[in-house]
Amino acid sequence: MNTKFAYVFPGQASQYVGMCREFLEGYPPAEGMFEAASEILGVDLKNVCLEGPEDVLVQTKFTQPALYVHSCIADRFLTERGIIPDCAAGHSLGEISALASAGSISYEDGLRIVAERSRAMQEDCDNNPGTMAAVMGLDIKQVEEICEGIDGIVQPANFNSPIQIVVSGEIEAIELFMERAKDAGAKRVVKLAVGGAYHSPLMDSTPQRLSDLLERMEFRPPKFPVIANVTGEAYEADHQFADYLVRQIQSPVLWSPSVDYMLSSGIDTFIEVGPGKVLQGLIKRSAKGAKLLSFEKPDDYEQIRQALQLTD
Repeated sequence: MNTKFAYVFPGQASQYVGMCREFLEGYPPAEGMFEAASEILGVDLKNVCLEGPEDVLVQTKFTQPALYVHSCIADRFLTERGIIPDCAAGHSLGEISALASAGSISYEDGLRIVAERSRAMQEDCDNNPGTMAAVMGLDIKQVEEICEGIDGIVQPANFNSPIQIVVSGEIEAIELFMERAKDAGAKRVVKLAVGGAYHSPLMDSTPQRLSDLLERMEFRPPKFPVIANVTGEAYEADHQFADYLVRQIQSPVLWSPSVDYMLSSGIDTFIEVGPGKVLQGLIKRSAKGAKLLSFEKPDDYEQIRQALQLTD
């Protein structure tokens, strides 16, 4: 098999009410994984995923665990069938799913990380109101110059593709950024429906809270390379893994550079493991000619098997 493939794990904005239903109906381990999640989180996560309502599921403290659990269930399904990627990456929250997939953390420890991360970020959202906006048609230098000219907290948060950058910060600063970006010739500027200013200094208590937890965690060498959001390159073996996750909270997600790194490593196929197809939409702008697949539910397995030229 000549195909070199990567798993990519989604972050916030990929959730939807009813997520993971097909796994719960047709893949027995899913029930136990949700039970473990509910015990660790102290909430009925399965009910939130299946029934919502949406205004509950979109709360960070529910969204992040829901995405993590869905992705891990899908990953376990593939692993049980002997499918191991050449590398993995995750967008923001998805990086924790990637580490679990690579065996660097246990599923349960990943849940504990996600639980503390999501609760802390929810509190930062409540205490430090902020928002985010996506801009298309400006390069990074133009975006950074606009941010630097605004009196307030606003900075690049996601380098999603060569044509899409997301900025994050205080509400008034974001609104001013949107006006100036349009004046600078942006093709499109859209305020995002998010609960706060992720990947910005407004997430001020989360780094320390996460660091305190991660100090007690055991990280193992990954079975395959995991690409870090904060560097756009693979985790370094002699670097503290916890540092990558702590820095990520206030640093931009270097998603487009991560995709470029994987392409330069010979990756020609990307499998989005978990809910939605958000990452496929971003990757296709960077990876012309790459094969893009989704593994969101058990029925997607046959497509994966054929694409990877697997034999029974």
